[in-house]
Amino acid sequence: MANPQRGEIDAEIGGETKTLCLTLGALAELEARLQASDLNGLVERFAEGRVSARDLTAILGAGLRGAGNAITDDDLARLSIEGGLKGAAQVCVRLLQATFGETQ
Repeated sequence: MANPQRGEIDAEIGGETKTLCLTLGALAELEARLQASDLNGLVERFAEGRVSARDLTAILGAGLRGAGNAITDDDLARLSIEGGLKGAAQVCVRLLQATFGETQ
């Protein structure tokens, strides 16, 4: 079960409830994978809506691994996510909000 105080969320992925968390290591992984120079670069990219399906997979994969799930992005890409593409995007938004807080 997710602990919101730690920035964790739960999501239905592959027919199971999984916990996701963007730890410091997971954020470093995302910076490298998405070629962002720093956390501000990541935040700006997401805030501007410049997010591809590949980005969603990277965010979800990093969040799953950050919470201790052993899964590759390739394996994740083959799993169903409740709500399809829209559901995957919503999980990413919730995960980013849990990590960085609500932005106004």
